[in-house]
Order: sequence, then structure tokens, then C-alpha cells
Amino acid sequence: MRYRWIGAVFAVVLLACSFIWLHPTGKKSSVVKAQAAPSVPDISGVWRRSRRPPDNARKYTIFELAMSITTEEPSMTPWGMARFKANKPNFGPRAVPLSQTNDPAMKCFPPGVPRIYLMRAEPVEIMQVPGRVVMLFEYDHFVRQIYTDGRPHAQDPPPSWMGDAIGRWEGDTLVIDTVGFNDISWLDNVGHPHSDQLHVVERVRRVDHDTLTIDTTIDDPKTYAKPWGGHAVLELKPDWNLGEMVCEDDINFSDLQKKSEGSK
Repeated sequence: MRYRWIGAVFAVVLLACSFIWLHPTGKKSSVVKAQAAPSVPDISGVWRRSRRPPDNARKYTIFELAMSITTEEPSMTPWGMARFKANKPNFGPRAVPLSQTNDPAMKCFPPGVPRIYLMRAEPVEIMQVPGRVVMLFEYDHFVRQIYTDGRPHAQDPPPSWMGDAIGRWEGDTLVIDTVGFNDISWLDNVGHPHSDQLHVVERVRRVDHDTLTIDTTIDDPKTYAKPWGGHAVLELKPDWNLGEMVCEDDINFSDLQKKSEGSK
């Protein structure tokens, strides 16, 4: 019995010594230092498509923004060409009067990605929060959520206008991978179509304090024979605030056409 009591005392002393050795300060959490979250580049701010040379002209198409990548019209599949010919844009060489257009955006449907960057060259505010990059577009107050917390794409995401966007950082570049689109929106203002197989990859990089570039790759095997893309330059507008821009459905196209002709 006496030896059992001595053994119990020895065990208690040994436990106390081990606690002191593991926690010399007596504070349970002081020896466990939280790892600092890795820093990421800052791309926040209000940005607008550049009007500086060589991108100072008004652009209507992703193709026009891609001249540094390709000088050819994207090659379409028969399905894609049929859809392209059926689209009646109000801009570009195939423009029709507003009263004849079947442009979904003219009926206040969301423009989708990447066309959202072409809508009237209105600004976008980029905000960064832990695990997410948020794009607030002045055009009709659209919000785009880009998740950077390591999650995968949703399984079988329901078709949507802006798609399911997942982001990751590759050095100083935010790579945005977006899938899950419907096949209703256009890729640009001149009517380039896409299917629900559309896969958009954007590489967003702040090349200097006042300049942001977005390199976009369009991959849609149902519509195009091979991937193609565009290059856009945005400039920082530090003194700008997003204004109110609301799309009005059931508009009078005749009045809009007169205003459009009067402004040319």
C-alpha cells in the first residue's frame, strides 16, 4: 500500500514537471504562435477602362481589345456562326436601329462576363476582404463575388448570367476562373455568342499604381474552334465614387435612336 502511495506522488510530480517544461511561462497559448496570413497584392480601388493611347478609342468588342493577341476574327463552329448571324447588335459594322436589335442587354438582362467590362465604359470598384474579391459595377449595380478561400467550383452550378467565379493568386496576378453560364448573354456589344459550355479565365494584374490589366481567355468548344481572348487596360480613378445607373426596361427605342443620332 505504501509503495502505491509513493508511486502516485511520483506520477503527480512528473506530470507537474512536464507541464512546466512544455509551458515555461504558465500561459497555455503563449507558446503557440498564430501563423500570419500570406499577403496578397492590393488591386482595390475604383477603375475605369482606359482612354489613354493605345486604348483611347471607344471599344465595342472583346476582339477589338485583343489586337495584341490576335488579328483575326475568332473562328466559329457552325452552331456558333448561326447564333452570331441571328444576333442583331446596335453597335459595330452589323449595327441595326435600336428598335430592331435583339440584344439581351437592351432588355435589361445582365450583360454577363466579360461583356460587363464593355458596358458604356462605366467604372468598377474592386474590394478585397479575407477569402474574397468583390467587384461592384456601376452599370446597373451588378455585384460579382470571386471566392479566393480555396473552395472548388460548385458541383453542377445552375446556369447564371455572371457564372460561378473562383479566384487564386499566382504571384502578383489574380486568376479568375468562371464557369456555369447560361447561353443567353453576348460576349461583347457586337453579338459574339456563347453556349453554356463557356469557360472564362481572367488574369488581373496591377502593373503600376494607376494601371490595371485584364487578360481574358474565352474557351467554348461548342461555339468557337479554339480559345481566344482580349486584353483590357483600366486606369485608377482615386477621386471617383460609383454613381447610380439603372437599366430601364420597356424603353422607347425611337426616342433613344434620335438621341443616339444626335450625339454622333
